[in-house]
Amino acid sequence: MLNKGQVLVGIVLILAGLLFLIGTVFDVDVGVFCFPLALIGIGVWLLVRPHMVGPGTAIQQKVLGDIRRDGAWEVVDEEFWIGVGDVDLDMTGAEIPIGETRLRVFGFVGDVDVLVPEGVGVSVSSTAFLTNGKILGRKQESFVVPVRVASDDYEAAERKVRLETTFFVTELKVRRKEEARE
Repeated sequence: MLNKGQVLVGIVLILAGLLFLIGTVFDVDVGVFCFPLALIGIGVWLLVRPHMVGPGTAIQQKVLGDIRRDGAWEVVDEEFWIGVGDVDLDMTGAEIPIGETRLRVFGFVGDVDVLVPEGVGVSVSSTAFLTNGKILGRKQESFVVPVRVASDDYEAAERKVRLETTFFVTELKVRRKEEARE
């Protein structure tokens, strides 16, 4: 379900894009059309995207700022959309359901830091122009090439977390509780 802020931002972006487009109709400069069309596209995307995700998938969006979860919380299929900021998920006190839970993080520039308890299988895939990460004790640096890492116990684990990130530039840290103390 759409929240009022999301609808408002979508409408404002669509209207701003239309105004810029109308203002440049008589001056045929492709660069001038790209910015308004991008605004219109972002606005439409914000309005339509929540209807495109699977049932039961929660969506949280922030243009600037951080998303943090720790303590007692329920891990569910969820998407995080962030312009510039950090996503910190501490699952050590969280309720992780049996089966596979998918977390998707989309953003422009940001850090993603996930702390997972022992006994939970973890699969990580990151698509970014530039990825710098430490995933389950393995240093991963990637320029344009996707990063894919899974814990050794992923297939056999009763509880699994699949983390998918898509950024322009990201620093990615996925650790177990024991690694966090080091």
